Amino acid sequence: MTREWAVVAGASGALGTAVSEVLRERNMRVLGIARHSIPDMDIFEGDLTDSVAVAAAVDRIDGPVRAIIHAASPALSGGVGDVDAADVVEAFDVKVGGLLRLVRALDHKLVEGSRIVAITGHLGYDPIPAAVSAGVANAGLASLVRQLAVAYGPRGITCHGIAPGPVESPRIERLIDQIASGRGVTTDQVRDQLMDEAPLRRFAQPQDVAWAVDLLLHDSASLMNGSTLFLEGGRRTAIP
Repeated sequence: MTREWAVVAGASGALGTAVSEVLRERNMRVLGIARHSIPDMDIFEGDLTDSVAVAAAVDRIDGPVRAIIHAASPALSGGVGDVDAADVVEAFDVKVGGLLRLVRALDHKLVEGSRIVAITGHLGYDPIPAAVSAGVANAGLASLVRQLAVAYGPRGITCHGIAPGPVESPRIERLIDQIASGRGVTTDQVRDQLMDEAPLRRFAQPQDVAWAVDLLLHDSASLMNGSTLFLEGGRRTAIP
């Protein structure tokens, strides 16, 4: 029996690493794509903003693709008062353009039951002035998830979003530093405030996001086509 493939964009990050591990536990062959390789990890070095690089990565795949996981994140940039507009455009290209390039390059390898999963992040739904690029890019990605769900649903291929709150990772530490610097407060104060915003008073772990990806690979999850799973511990109060 031919082993199924999974493609993980942003495979060298905290989320991508955790997701890749879960996929391998499912006995799937994992192609990781990231801007930088990491020792002892099978990762294709490629930039999601480069269609040629994405195509070169896809050429390595010799079987059906069961899952595309877009977990890549752009670099953090400034707040709404000082962010460079070019950084916002780049973030959008990594998130939205990156998923489009992946899906188009892999279209002929997707089969009925395949999943397209995008890690959008809660800032796309509950933006904060301190993280403009993340908010704008994730909002665009959430919209793309719905559009892909409509376009690919008739083929039995479904698209899903996962929106975690702050994830315990080096990235959230950098964001905390950025917020603290902008406000003139300590990083402990910023961390406490972020913790207080969720009733569970904890950050998501990379393994929590990997669990959600694993859940979406179950057959019954096809009915969640176009939906977004929120993993923010109750910090979101808006409906829907």
